[in-house]
Amino acid sequence: MRIYVDADGCPVKHEILRVAGRYDLKVSMVANSQIRLPADENLEQVVVASGFDAADDWIAQRATEDDIVISGDIPLASRCIERGARVLDFKGKELTPDTIGDAMGSRELMAYLRESGLTTGGPAPFQPRDRSRFLHKLDEVIQAIRRRK
Repeated sequence: MRIYVDADGCPVKHEILRVAGRYDLKVSMVANSQIRLPADENLEQVVVASGFDAADDWIAQRATEDDIVISGDIPLASRCIERGARVLDFKGKELTPDTIGDAMGSRELMAYLRESGLTTGGPAPFQPRDRSRFLHKLDEVIQAIRRRK
């Protein structure tokens, strides 16, 4: 089991490392540029080329069943779910085969509305309760994978 993190803009990097350390899990933090992170033997920092979706492609090519992907990117989540990975967004919402279609549809609708000139307001700001929800859900997903194995 490995945790793959779409690290550009991820507000819960340190929380991921704390939980991964508790379970002795490997973490790959994938970004388009170097990120300041603590030294950790279970942490692999991956800097990909600066091309469009390079980090997403790197993660999607490697994530498999029993891996966890952490990302706010819906198309990346869809690709990883197809490969059997479990996917969490930064606020602790799990995207599943049953929910990814709705998430993709909402994403497309919002893009259409923005292109039409309507102001959509964007996502709600990240709150302390989001951090708590994320920590709880990450722990829950790790436990579920371990029980299944």
